[in-house]
Amino acid sequence: QVQLVESGGGLVQPGGSLRLSCVHSGSLFRLNHMGWYRQVPGKERELVASISSGGPTNYPDSVKGRFTISRDNAKNTVYLQMKNLKPEDTAVYVCRAWRTTIPGTVPYDYWGQGTQVTVSS
Repeated sequence: QVQLVESGGGLVQPGGSLRLSCVHSGSLFRLNHMGWYRQVPGKERELVASISSGGPTNYPDSVKGRFTISRDNAKNTVYLQMKNLKPEDTAVYVCRAWRTTIPGTVPYDYWGQGTQVTVSS
């Protein structure tokens, strides 16, 4: 069973920075696409950053230029560096690992429990 364990959340003032980490317990981490999502009560879960197995990254406009996703395949870890944080970035940040589904096979798609990020003065 694959587990994803996030850490690094906390309380930060507007304009501050945080770095989130997500450790993947499974094998062949390098094959995974990895993503960070955020969840606010009453709102849909939002993708804030993704990095493919080959390295390309993707960000929505709301975080582009402020958030950076990276991965260390040797440590089975994906990171989310967040800077210039705003109160609207307050959310539970959740890590996801997935692979392109091959027809006829069980989808590889796992989620962590999340880590709270609160941006407030």
